[in-house]
Amino acid sequence: MSETAASPPPARSREVMIILPGLLLAMMLAFLDNMIVGTAMPRIVGELNGLEYFTWVTTAYILGTTVSTPIWGKLGDLYGRKTVFLTSIVIFLVGSALCGMAGSEFLGGVDNGMTELIAFRAIQGLGAGGLIVGVMAIIGDLVPPRERGQYQGIMAAIMSVAMIAGPLAGGFITDHLDWRWAFYVNLPLGGISLVWLWLKLDLPKKRTEHRIDWFGAIVLTVGITALVLITSWGGQSHGYPWGSWQIIGLAVLAVVSFAAFIPVERRAAEPIMPLHVFKDRNFNLISWIGFLLGFAMFGAISFLPLFQQLVQGASATNSGLLLLPMMAASMVVSLYVGKRITTTGKYKAFPVIGGVVMAVGMGLLTLMDVNTPLWQTGVFIAVLGLGMGFLMQTTMLIAQNSVEQKDLGVASSASTFFRSIGGSFGVALFGAVFNNHLADSLREKFGEQSADMVASGGQMSPAALAQLPPQIKTGFLESLAGAISGVFLWAIVFAVAVPILAAFIKEIPLRGGPEELSKEEPVAAL
Repeated sequence: MSETAASPPPARSREVMIILPGLLLAMMLAFLDNMIVGTAMPRIVGELNGLEYFTWVTTAYILGTTVSTPIWGKLGDLYGRKTVFLTSIVIFLVGSALCGMAGSEFLGGVDNGMTELIAFRAIQGLGAGGLIVGVMAIIGDLVPPRERGQYQGIMAAIMSVAMIAGPLAGGFITDHLDWRWAFYVNLPLGGISLVWLWLKLDLPKKRTEHRIDWFGAIVLTVGITALVLITSWGGQSHGYPWGSWQIIGLAVLAVVSFAAFIPVERRAAEPIMPLHVFKDRNFNLISWIGFLLGFAMFGAISFLPLFQQLVQGASATNSGLLLLPMMAASMVVSLYVGKRITTTGKYKAFPVIGGVVMAVGMGLLTLMDVNTPLWQTGVFIAVLGLGMGFLMQTTMLIAQNSVEQKDLGVASSASTFFRSIGGSFGVALFGAVFNNHLADSLREKFGEQSADMVASGGQMSPAALAQLPPQIKTGFLESLAGAISGVFLWAIVFAVAVPILAAFIKEIPLRGGPEELSKEEPVAAL
């Protein structure tokens, strides 16, 4: 890969700063939405009477986002980033409006409300996939690799803000308004982003006579859907046992789909996922690092609120606040790393450092038990946040720097895709580890009959825990803390692999430093 081919024109700093608020607002909506909805889910389930299907509200969104991510990236490469990105915002807003109307009298009442909400969440997820990829690719179009770090550091900070603000906003909306406003709130905010970028974003229009690789998109969608369903259903109480014909069938379907995807892409004129990008060593390494990052980070972090609420007695809203040390640490480090990359043009050390620090953070979290105070948990997760700050946007930057400019959308979508798939697998595997560890510990403490009684008694809520006899409650909390510590112990294995892989990354100079830009010919305004 030549440096020239991989480098966009010099950054138009003033233009980037003008459009940046619209881009950040759009991306924040994609991350904020899931966090808001999670807080509102008990109220939604109570009104729409769909407790047995409530997990599908999240699964449908994840599925829509993951399936659409590679397609949005390729469409942007083919037809221009602006039109494709604005289209994804419109789809996201339409999905949000429909989600808010699910189960309303306008759509026929609550009888089919949960089914409607699941379908509309999938539509919303389709749009969200384009928001995440589009923001990264647009920055890649406007900003040389050398300067991308500081902007991607800002984006990482926005992600951290969204993860903190989501539960707080969701709790406020649910308590003081109506759960439907958890979706309707997207409309004015997304509308502002849409109008602002339509007026201010100036990117070259692309024309192509090639046809979209629909067959490749269908095969890839089938494979991704099968994978997401496996990770959502496998070994879960709401799903199927790992050895069931449903899970085995989905696994076979995923393998066949991905095996067929390779020859399909080789024959396609404009493949949805060009296979030549995987010939680059850095791209392959960073894809695996992204997968492991999602696996260890998202899989393990999903258990922190459970520990804080049940073991440490925090409320749902306060458990969101208790994640603040992790998000604040991640935000500060992301901003520092972005600025440092822009100044020096060097990046290899950061994923190595980030992987080591993340593994240390996971190791500290294995030390938590029923007596661990909140402040100590805050210190442990702050260390984890430091590791995340070194990794989150550096992985995207390296992926983009590993391909030619024409494949920038593919690189952006692939980076997001592998992280998402890793997170899905992490949640599934760590969920199985947690359930098995908890069941074994309860059997050891109470015997088969007592363990079954506790496990079936709705004990996974603070209110139900308060009703248990003191001895049983104490034993259960000890088992619960031990099971969560076991999850973090497994996460160390995957976290340790990150710096090992990162050590093999070849540091390709980032084009676009101040000394280079001064030598560039002026670029005509687009």
